[in-house]
Amino acid sequence: MSSDAPDVDPGSVRAAQVTNARIEDEMEQSYIDYAMSVIAGRALPDVRDGLKPVHRRILYAMHEAGVTSNSSHRKSSSVVGETMGDYHPHGDSAIYDTLARMAQDFSMRYPLVDGQGNFGSVDGDPPAAMRYTEARMAPIAEELLADIERDTVDFSSNYDDRLEEPEVLPSAFPNLLVNGSSGIAVGMSTNIPPHNLGEVVDATIELIQSPDCTVEDLMEHVKGPDFPTGANIVGRNAVHKAYKTGRGRVRVRAEFEVNEEEGRIVISELPFQQNKSRLVERIAEDVNDGAIEGIRDLRDESDRDGIRVVVELKRDAMASVVKNQLLESHLERTFGVINLALVDGSPQVLDLKETLRHYVEHRRDVVRRRSEHELAEREDRAHILEGRLKALEQVDDVVETIQDSDDRDAAKAALEAEYEFSEAQAAHIVRMQLGSLTSMETQEIESEYEDVTARIERLETILANPDELDDVIIDELREIKDEYGDERRTSFIEDVGDVTHEDLIPEEECVVVMSEDDYIKRMSLDTFRAQNRGGKGIIGTDLKEGDRVSSVFAANSHDYLLVFTNQGQIYELKTYEIPEMSRTARGKSAVNLLDLDDGEEIEAVVNTEDLDDDEFLTMVTRDGYIKRTAVDEFANIRTTGIRAIRLEDGDELVDVEVTDGERDIVIGSRNGMAIRFDESEARAMGRTARGVIGIDLREGDAVAGVAAIDDEYHNWVLTVTENGYGKRSDLDEYRLQSRNGKGLIDIKTGDRNGQAVAIEAVTYGDHLLAMSDAGQIMRTRVEEISTVSRNTKGVIVMNLDPNDTVASVDIVPEAVNTASEQAAEETGDADEADGAGEADGAGEADGADEGGDADEPEDDESVPAE
Repeated sequence: MSSDAPDVDPGSVRAAQVTNARIEDEMEQSYIDYAMSVIAGRALPDVRDGLKPVHRRILYAMHEAGVTSNSSHRKSSSVVGETMGDYHPHGDSAIYDTLARMAQDFSMRYPLVDGQGNFGSVDGDPPAAMRYTEARMAPIAEELLADIERDTVDFSSNYDDRLEEPEVLPSAFPNLLVNGSSGIAVGMSTNIPPHNLGEVVDATIELIQSPDCTVEDLMEHVKGPDFPTGANIVGRNAVHKAYKTGRGRVRVRAEFEVNEEEGRIVISELPFQQNKSRLVERIAEDVNDGAIEGIRDLRDESDRDGIRVVVELKRDAMASVVKNQLLESHLERTFGVINLALVDGSPQVLDLKETLRHYVEHRRDVVRRRSEHELAEREDRAHILEGRLKALEQVDDVVETIQDSDDRDAAKAALEAEYEFSEAQAAHIVRMQLGSLTSMETQEIESEYEDVTARIERLETILANPDELDDVIIDELREIKDEYGDERRTSFIEDVGDVTHEDLIPEEECVVVMSEDDYIKRMSLDTFRAQNRGGKGIIGTDLKEGDRVSSVFAANSHDYLLVFTNQGQIYELKTYEIPEMSRTARGKSAVNLLDLDDGEEIEAVVNTEDLDDDEFLTMVTRDGYIKRTAVDEFANIRTTGIRAIRLEDGDELVDVEVTDGERDIVIGSRNGMAIRFDESEARAMGRTARGVIGIDLREGDAVAGVAAIDDEYHNWVLTVTENGYGKRSDLDEYRLQSRNGKGLIDIKTGDRNGQAVAIEAVTYGDHLLAMSDAGQIMRTRVEEISTVSRNTKGVIVMNLDPNDTVASVDIVPEAVNTASEQAAEETGDADEADGAGEADGAGEADGADEGGDADEPEDDESVPAE
């Protein structure tokens, strides 16, 4: 194969100019050029018409092709082809995606394209191929292009210099705010929400009439975003921030109805840009994975009339809990507002006033240029009409002059010379037909001349007076509002705070169990119904071999707890963070909740709901020390815990009570001794103090617990022993003494009773919750336990298996029990088997057990403090 190209020696080729450049400088400049090309040429809308280049080019191509709202629909492929071939040299898929979005009523608040065919759905279905769909401009889109032929905007050459395209559209309404925009450029992005046309128009008029108005004044008109899919905006603070700064995070919540009677939640509106089909799928996945509980069925019943997603609830499900679970993960989204737009070709973040001000300036320029263009046309027409009227005044002479001329040019020259017509007037007169010389035609010309003259005066007034020009803009905006305005679709609801994990937890009374090997769990208190005393109770936990129960306590699932350990540390714990498990479950390791050391066990729990700033936490140790510390000393508790009391070697914290400075303290010992004294005898101390001696223990004895007595509320002191025996004694059985005494005999200990394990102050309606080392839990009313004097053995409270002992007890207050019993009655579970779980022969103990020996020595007298 031969070639006509001459052979060239590469070495002989020399560049006309060689410029040395650092590679980093060249890369930086090239990247900046690319970034600005993307920013200005693709990704960001212009503040004046609210359109990106691709939107503007599609609408202008449809305008040029005559595909208006009054024409028939045109194949989308034709519109895409015209746009791509003449104005937008990019892929057809990008152009068609933009065309389709402008036709979607769920994407655009006021669609700019009237589509025919499948243009996608809120389920995320893509539009049909462009060869199957048809489109034309929507009527409101024509308002963006109105007067574009009247020199209202600048034009520039298209990509191949064959045609010209507008740099911006005249835009008869603030489209940037009305329809919003979104896009990602290089190093920046924009996300502007749509708004209600009527509200934006009113705000624009407010700004024109009151240029010094504030953003707050404009927000009296623009209430907030108005999404095409409706839904609800949660709170107004984020909207106000977005309007003031140009940035904000607006929470949008689905519209739904909770029907507790029918047990269903019906979703009717979704947050903007949320995929309905994907939403239903994710809810179903969470239900199957157990992340959402209480849902038995999920149906999408949406049709052409609107969205309807039905969530059917289980019979025992709490609708409010399911609702909160759905809100946390599915029914609420955040719309991040970034009001970024091009201003004179540069990206700027704008507040509400700045956005409208730039639009008003653009609109003033459009109306001014339109008026100047029309004025020039009207003046030209008036000049022609003046010539015609002048010719009609001397029509015979004019006709004769034309007849005497050799040709048209000679006739025009004669008219200009003899009658002082201008060149334009002479040319028009020569072209006139004889029929236009009638008297009726003369009247029409005179009438038209008057109209043209009046219009010229009006245009001159508009151009000379800025207020008149603004009035034209205002009138046109009001016409747009009257023609296209509608009601808001998006409502506002009050922000009652973020939906937290705590909101999703049903509020109920719980029993919390912890073992020596640090296994912990919670169960519903209703699992353990009240029995007659002497019952065995039911299994409360499955202990592994060698493990024993260390503590049990009652709490509400929403309580914030202060947890005290035997080593004098205090931790903070939320009840709902403790895993909820069945009676027969072992529990989960507590290391994920509390940072406990080896050998560290929970000894006492205080509910922060019970605390006031002027109260005290009163602590007692195994060796008989007592310390009161003000509640505010425990304001900031670290996750690793803080020191609550300083302990001597070998001493341990045993129990904690909340006191108010006016309580009486009763400290009970393991060997059955008890001392009562005024809490003021133990002065308040700091967290790191050891405290003072509360009870002078005999050798081998240790403190079992402490009770804080409120004489106006409590009626008895309740003591429980390790072998399951216990008693109630009237408060006046425990006379007031000074601290550091040996106290009185509270209960007889010995082989039958074993040592005392707890002492509590109780009243009518309270329940005793007792748990054994082996994991049995029994709940009984304190009234079931006989009231006897001090220095007695008491009665059987819990029937234990051989080698099992009571590990821990807690008191469930009367108010909690009343609520629990009322709930049981409502659910039909009130018919408790009071005798259920009782052991044979577990009734009242014999008289000897109750009253003790008659010849008991008077060991119960108090012993003075040493």
